[in-house]
Amino acid sequence: MRWSLLLENLNIAWRSLRSQLLRTILTICIIGFGIFALVGILTSLDALSQSVSSTLGDLGANSFTIRNRTNWGFNTQRKNYPPIRLFEAEAFKEQFSFPGAVSISSQVTSTGVVKFQNKKTHPRITIIGVDEQYLGASGLNLSTGRPFNPSEAHDGAPLAIIGQDIFREFFSGKVAEEETIWLGKIRLRIVGVLEQKGSGGGINNDRQLLIPLNLVRRFISGDNTSYTLTISVTDPGLMTIASSEAEGLFRKIRRDQGPNESSFALEQSTGLLNQLDEIGGILRTGAFGIATIILLGALVGLLNIMLVSVTERTREIGVRKSMGATSNSIATQFLIEAVLICQLGGILGIFLGITLGNLIAIFLGGTFIVPWNWIMVAVFVCVLVGVSSGLYPALKASRLNPVDALRYE
Repeated sequence: MRWSLLLENLNIAWRSLRSQLLRTILTICIIGFGIFALVGILTSLDALSQSVSSTLGDLGANSFTIRNRTNWGFNTQRKNYPPIRLFEAEAFKEQFSFPGAVSISSQVTSTGVVKFQNKKTHPRITIIGVDEQYLGASGLNLSTGRPFNPSEAHDGAPLAIIGQDIFREFFSGKVAEEETIWLGKIRLRIVGVLEQKGSGGGINNDRQLLIPLNLVRRFISGDNTSYTLTISVTDPGLMTIASSEAEGLFRKIRRDQGPNESSFALEQSTGLLNQLDEIGGILRTGAFGIATIILLGALVGLLNIMLVSVTERTREIGVRKSMGATSNSIATQFLIEAVLICQLGGILGIFLGITLGNLIAIFLGGTFIVPWNWIMVAVFVCVLVGVSSGLYPALKASRLNPVDALRYE
């Protein structure tokens, strides 16, 4: 019986909304824009965060780096320290005995150009000098070929491991190994091709060109070359102990005295996620603020519409009461109308928010997601707005005297 009464109230509510089509559509659009602002921003943030998590997960939650600068943070400035010399990096690699792998690398440029026969890439290739441990420590795998061996890395042999973007541009459908490419005036023989990694959070491993570590000296001259240490441990649960031991050892190698600040930056691979969380927290607050302002406007507008509806349907309410309708059923009908309008606006806002949010995230290197948590929040918010704006009109309608209502002109 209750279900039949609910269905009847829904049917009456739907007919009432159709009879006030223009006002209904305007209110739905206002509510939809509020939910769109909320869901759209939060969807794009979650998609980007998931993409960065995946990218850094490939790098490994069990890895950290030692370099001569800190990463840029939203609330912090980048710090620069004296360059890390090759002999310091090699001393650390030799003395660090914690279970895991230590890799030494140095970035030559992020705007390199690679040539093959009469073709060349755009100036966006990242050139990195690496040792034999780099692939394992950085979470990179080869689709074909082999890594550098220790003697090739140490001697600076003219070899290269290429990313998928370079492979597709030069060798799509062909075998790249043993082919020759040019980096400036240096001829390099390809020995391996990296697996597809994609991009996320500003990181693109598919545009990398890896060369043996000591070959870097042929591109960079002077004393400003700085090397990066990447350390991965076998047990993620020992990360804190491993990073503390690494910091102590490298302070000793760098001769950092007692209470003085370390002359290098030690950062775990979760640093970018922490920065994204900082920015995301501010943007989420902004999204809730924008949505709240718009939904408050929608609440006032819907309240006025429901009050007008009560006035216009006074005789209808009187007829229903004279035929036995209770005050509760009248109040329920008007509440259902208010919630129904809000839910229609919510559906519109959720659809637009998911669509645009994911388009923004994909454009910035993220992945497509369906944010079920924010969808549930949006549905709850719509119910809350509907009940809040419909409660007073519903009570007013339920308290009408049927005799007075029937006489209303």
